[in-house]
Amino acid sequence: MKICISASGKELDSEVDPKFGRCNYFVLIDPDTGAVTSIKNPGSEASSGAGIRAAEAIVRAGAEILLTGSVGPNSFSVLSEAGIEIYSGIRGTVDFALEEYKSGKLVVLKGPNSSPSKA
Repeated sequence: MKICISASGKELDSEVDPKFGRCNYFVLIDPDTGAVTSIKNPGSEASSGAGIRAAEAIVRAGAEILLTGSVGPNSFSVLSEAGIEIYSGIRGTVDFALEEYKSGKLVVLKGPNSSPSKA
């Protein structure tokens, strides 16, 4: 299983970036092995379609769970179709978000919780 967290940096001590489609990086963690990798978000500098590009990137990376701040309708659609569970309202560091998930304190997002970006 891979858990993906939207982040401002590549490390476990990086801050969670609440903007899924425009975050700088995705930190991917395999809780079974402890492996941590990161990928640059292709949507971070896109002129349009940032959320869709971001969603497609984490689907390709094999993520099964997403921890982030907010997700727009286009991203939500792509992620849901891929079977990725989305948890929103995440704050703090990547490591803290992971611990919150493991403790069962987070609730699955049932629909988009932000509007599509006009940028």
